[in-house]
Amino acid sequence: MNDETTRVQWWLATLGHTLIWARMRLLEAGTAEVLDSDGNTLAYDSEDSARAALFDAEFVAYDGLDEEDALVRGFSLHEVVPPYADSDADLRALMVQSLGGRA
Repeated sequence: MNDETTRVQWWLATLGHTLIWARMRLLEAGTAEVLDSDGNTLAYDSEDSARAALFDAEFVAYDGLDEEDALVRGFSLHEVVPPYADSDADLRALMVQSLGGRA
């Protein structure tokens, strides 16, 4: 993890029965980094530009969802949590999750 990280936000998108995660790190300098589901770290000049890119790709902020929003997307907030791993390399394999037949 970058020592200059001030905050981490999780974002998600659904595609059929698949949940796709993105992690946005907000840095002290006012810039942002997004780890995408392919394991790429994308740099942005501001939080706003990172958010705009995520919105354009049809992602929503995980912490902004309520249960009704989640159910519309095909999952329950009680069943889904952002992925965790000790490194970005290990995290990459967890960034795409199957929802099974629920979606």
